[in-house]
Amino acid sequence: MRVCIPTQTNIGQQAEVHDHFGSAPYFTIYDVEQDICEIVDNSDRHHAHGTCHPLGVLDGKSIGAVICSGMGKRAIEKLNEGGVRAYRASGAKVQDIVSQYRAGDLEEITTENACGHHGCHH
Repeated sequence: MRVCIPTQTNIGQQAEVHDHFGSAPYFTIYDVEQDICEIVDNSDRHHAHGTCHPLGVLDGKSIGAVICSGMGKRAIEKLNEGGVRAYRASGAKVQDIVSQYRAGDLEEITTENACGHHGCHH
Protein backbone atom coordinates (compact mmCIF):
# COMPACT_ATOMS: atom_id res chain seq x y z
CA MET A 1 0.00 0.00 0.00
CA ARG A 2 1.25 3.46 -0.92
CA VAL A 3 0.06 6.27 1.31
CA CYS A 4 0.29 9.97 0.54
CA ILE A 5 1.09 12.44 3.31
CA PRO A 6 1.11 16.22 2.66
CA THR A 7 4.41 17.61 3.94
CA GLN A 8 6.17 20.93 4.43
CA THR A 9 9.55 19.66 3.21
CA ASN A 10 10.94 17.03 0.87
CA ILE A 11 13.15 15.10 3.33
CA GLY A 12 11.27 11.78 3.46
CA GLN A 13 10.43 10.14 6.79
CA GLN A 14 11.65 13.13 8.79
CA ALA A 15 9.44 15.60 6.87
CA GLU A 16 6.95 17.58 8.94
CA VAL A 17 3.31 17.11 8.07
CA HIS A 18 1.51 20.07 6.48
CA ASP A 19 -1.90 21.02 7.89
CA HIS A 20 -3.75 21.40 4.60
CA PHE A 21 -3.88 18.66 1.97
CA GLY A 22 -4.36 20.79 -1.14
CA SER A 23 -1.86 23.53 -0.30
CA ALA A 24 0.99 21.33 0.94
CA PRO A 25 4.33 22.17 -0.71
CA TYR A 26 5.07 18.46 -1.14
CA PHE A 27 3.41 15.08 -1.02
CA THR A 28 5.48 12.33 0.55
CA ILE A 29 4.34 9.00 -0.85
CA TYR A 30 5.35 6.19 1.44
CA ASP A 31 5.29 2.56 0.34
CA VAL A 32 4.41 0.70 3.53
CA GLU A 33 5.48 -2.73 2.19
CA GLN A 34 8.79 -1.67 0.65
CA ASP A 35 9.65 0.99 3.27
CA ILE A 36 10.56 3.64 0.68
CA CYS A 37 9.50 7.24 0.02
CA GLU A 38 8.79 9.14 -3.17
CA ILE A 39 8.51 12.94 -3.01
CA VAL A 40 6.16 14.84 -5.31
CA ASP A 41 6.31 18.64 -5.64
CA ASN A 42 2.76 20.03 -5.39
CA SER A 43 2.66 22.38 -8.36
CA ASP A 44 -0.99 23.26 -7.53
CA ARG A 45 -0.32 24.52 -3.99
CA HIS A 46 -1.10 28.18 -4.80
CA HIS A 47 -4.84 28.31 -5.40
CA ALA A 48 -8.01 29.98 -4.17
CA HIS A 49 -9.77 28.12 -1.36
CA GLY A 50 -11.86 25.28 -2.72
CA THR A 51 -10.23 25.27 -6.15
CA CYS A 52 -7.28 22.96 -5.60
CA HIS A 53 -6.73 19.87 -7.72
CA PRO A 54 -4.02 17.89 -5.92
CA LEU A 55 -5.18 14.64 -7.48
CA GLY A 56 -3.88 15.87 -10.82
CA VAL A 57 -0.40 16.08 -9.30
CA LEU A 58 -0.81 12.58 -7.84
CA ASP A 59 -2.27 10.99 -10.97
CA GLY A 60 -0.57 7.71 -11.83
CA LYS A 61 1.13 7.36 -8.42
CA SER A 62 -0.98 4.34 -7.32
CA ILE A 63 -2.02 5.88 -4.01
CA GLY A 64 -4.26 3.76 -1.76
CA ALA A 65 -4.74 6.34 0.99
CA VAL A 66 -4.15 9.98 1.90
CA ILE A 67 -3.28 10.70 5.51
CA CYS A 68 -3.53 14.27 6.81
CA SER A 69 -4.90 16.50 9.58
CA GLY A 70 -8.18 16.87 7.74
CA MET A 71 -9.79 17.82 4.45
CA GLY A 72 -13.05 19.04 3.05
CA LYS A 73 -16.00 17.07 1.76
CA ARG A 74 -15.26 17.73 -1.94
CA ALA A 75 -11.70 16.43 -1.58
CA ILE A 76 -13.01 13.30 0.18
CA GLU A 77 -15.53 12.71 -2.59
CA LYS A 78 -12.86 13.10 -5.30
CA LEU A 79 -10.49 10.74 -3.52
CA ASN A 80 -13.17 8.13 -2.90
CA GLU A 81 -14.27 8.29 -6.56
CA GLY A 82 -10.69 7.37 -7.47
CA GLY A 83 -10.65 4.45 -5.01
CA VAL A 84 -8.51 6.30 -2.46
CA ARG A 85 -9.40 6.39 1.24
CA ALA A 86 -8.54 9.27 3.55
CA TYR A 87 -7.43 9.11 7.17
CA ARG A 88 -7.00 11.72 9.89
CA ALA A 89 -3.70 11.77 11.77
CA SER A 90 -2.04 14.05 14.28
CA GLY A 91 1.63 13.06 14.02
CA ALA A 92 4.27 15.68 13.49
CA LYS A 93 6.44 13.74 11.04
CA VAL A 94 5.95 11.21 8.26
CA GLN A 95 7.48 8.42 10.36
CA ASP A 96 4.91 9.09 13.13
CA ILE A 97 2.03 8.92 10.66
CA VAL A 98 3.33 5.68 9.11
CA SER A 99 3.60 4.09 12.58
CA GLN A 100 0.00 5.09 13.36
CA TYR A 101 -1.17 3.73 10.00
CA ARG A 102 0.61 0.39 10.51
CA ALA A 103 -0.92 0.08 13.99
CA GLY A 104 -4.43 0.74 12.62
CA ASP A 105 -4.78 3.80 14.88
CA LEU A 106 -6.11 6.26 12.28
CA GLU A 107 -9.68 7.50 11.92
CA GLU A 108 -11.07 7.38 8.39
CA ILE A 109 -12.26 10.73 7.07
CA THR A 110 -15.66 10.47 5.42
CA THR A 111 -18.02 13.01 3.91
CA GLU A 112 -19.84 12.99 7.27
CA ASN A 113 -16.81 14.00 9.37
CA ALA A 114 -14.96 16.09 6.77
CA CYS A 115 -13.83 19.62 7.55
CA GLY A 116 -16.14 22.51 6.78
CA HIS A 117 -13.42 25.21 6.87
CA HIS A 118 -9.62 25.62 7.03
CA GLY A 119 -9.70 26.27 10.80
CA CYS A 120 -10.83 22.74 11.60
CA HIS A 121 -7.39 21.16 11.06
CA HIS A 122 -5.61 20.11 14.24
